[in-house]
Amino acid sequence: MTSSVPTWNPGAPGVLALPSGRLVRGRGLSRPLPDGPLPQFGVYLLGRQPAPVAWESRWLRWPDFRLPADPAALAETLREVLERAGTERIEFACAGGQGRTGTALACLAVLDGVPGAAAVGYVRAHYRPHAVETPGQRRFVARFGTNG
Repeated sequence: MTSSVPTWNPGAPGVLALPSGRLVRGRGLSRPLPDGPLPQFGVYLLGRQPAPVAWESRWLRWPDFRLPADPAALAETLREVLERAGTERIEFACAGGQGRTGTALACLAVLDGVPGAAAVGYVRAHYRPHAVETPGQRRFVARFGTNG
């Protein structure tokens, strides 16, 4: 069955193809919204509540250079996103689109079958070379499969 709702263009900036073929977009909120279709669902990873957007969204409290305030809420959101990403345009964003966004994308990759120890490398190879910025974020991803 084919979806009538297109997902992201695989070659568009910030789009990460997961092993399952699902596409998600990561971006930095400090930059203008990219050209092209709008997200249908956004996950915003910030220390304080973001400005409202015109699409469905979820805010997860996550201070810069740190870990999510509620790891269980992150895991629940990632499971929902993995399901929705097959038919919807999902985006993840933090201020720069690299540390928190990269960490969330790496955890999503773990849920999609990438081993925790390889997920940071996967996201760096397929999203941004410097994604997942801190040692704590890298440890969080490596352990995500065992407690996420």
